[in-house]
Amino acid sequence: MIVTTKEAFRKYTDEAQFARIVEMDTVSEMWTRCLADYAELPAIVDGGVSRSYAELERDAAGFRTLLDQAGAGERVAIFAANSYDFVKAYLAVVTTGRTAAIFPAHLDAGAVFGCCMMFGVSALIYQPSFSERLELLRQRRPDLKLLPADALCEEKTPHRACEAKTPCAIVFTGGTSGKSKGALLSNQAVMQGTVNGCYGYPDVFEQRYLLILPLSHVFGLIRNLMTSLYTGSTLWICRDNKEMFRDIAMFKPTILVMVPALAEMALTLSKKFKRNMLGDDLKCIICGAAPVSPFLIAEYDKIGVKLLAGYGLTESANLVSGNPESLTKPESVGIPYPNQELRIENGELWLKGKNMMEGYVGTEEPDAYSDGWFRTGDLVRMDEDGYLYITGRIKEIIVLPNGENVSPAEVEAHFNTLALIQDSQVFEDRSELGAPILALEVVLRPTELAQLPEEERRAKAVAQLEEINRSLPGWMQVSKITVRDSDFKRTPAMKIVRYHYGTDKN
Repeated sequence: MIVTTKEAFRKYTDEAQFARIVEMDTVSEMWTRCLADYAELPAIVDGGVSRSYAELERDAAGFRTLLDQAGAGERVAIFAANSYDFVKAYLAVVTTGRTAAIFPAHLDAGAVFGCCMMFGVSALIYQPSFSERLELLRQRRPDLKLLPADALCEEKTPHRACEAKTPCAIVFTGGTSGKSKGALLSNQAVMQGTVNGCYGYPDVFEQRYLLILPLSHVFGLIRNLMTSLYTGSTLWICRDNKEMFRDIAMFKPTILVMVPALAEMALTLSKKFKRNMLGDDLKCIICGAAPVSPFLIAEYDKIGVKLLAGYGLTESANLVSGNPESLTKPESVGIPYPNQELRIENGELWLKGKNMMEGYVGTEEPDAYSDGWFRTGDLVRMDEDGYLYITGRIKEIIVLPNGENVSPAEVEAHFNTLALIQDSQVFEDRSELGAPILALEVVLRPTELAQLPEEERRAKAVAQLEEINRSLPGWMQVSKITVRDSDFKRTPAMKIVRYHYGTDKN
């Protein structure tokens, strides 16, 4: 068993700033400190309008009054796109001791109704433009309170204290397979995830963040929004990701929280236009939610940007580990954050800690826990320096006819070392004779060998892939290599959707 502390991260942060990273039990406690230390600083910029921390509290205080007047109950759903109104409503809900059930903005009418029933919410805060998707809810649950997210109230209600274990948020899981579930995170878990986001780099307080990820995703909610507020930083809300680079040019962020696919796109455009499309003020990219290529880490370092990979789960309030040594250990997801216990059983990572969820809401998952430990389903190894490496998922293991168990992610990691390869997927296929085989599909990185004709470029890629393949143990070697003309299908979190033998591939 491994027990973690924050001391492993001390050397990566200025001592004065490290001393300011103080653990707190509740969002209300954090918000009290924010208002004391940052009241006049800009908190949120949305649609060109900047609001200070004091202004955000003023509007959240009015919304608390609306919640109390409506008799909103203990669980309140938030159904809105990324916006100032979302942030205001979320803060109002959780600083009254209520639980915010956060619905993804893409849900249709049936899903909204179903989630309200599954999560047992008694009120729903909605973006007015989503009103049509509430008709089924209005018909079948006329008792459920509906509050528009843009509502304001002159009467102000102060935020209230609660306990560490008071439920704070229900966040949808976003796995690459299986049915989505809601993870119930306590105030303690949300705050541990929030504070974890401060460890591992020199400057974390009073930064400039751009919000690109959806707030319905734990990475966006915890690492992008909550850590930004905790540190007195300014968060610019990008309303449309198509305008991301325009917003970056206007706002000049110092830290970005991104998934690898977005970081890859930004790098490609930076090379094409021969300038850093993410701005000259950018110091750091926090990258996660999917495997991070060592190529990306090295290429961003060349333009003076630290790209730091990490690992987390919705069930762990996002953050389990972060890698402050991304250049020297680029394949690692880093060292575990504090106040956790880690255990590796038959290669699988098991977790306990302050950051862990209270459980799933509205569904039973009997295999999620073993003797009080949460079973992540992730296969890992740890090196002699305490750095964690993800080697695959238990559910993705392919059992070959000879009895060998193959982790696709472990095989893919070898092919992904090539600069030409942007993404890859290893999966079970069949030979012409119907025998089970391992197959590989890849997407080429557009910036590499772009001067060559496409056929020659593909041939070079296949030659390099075959060389890697020959170097692997026989049971890990693939029997078929395909270069794709388009990207893989992806989840809303930009993870690759895994193939399963017998299903359509696209």
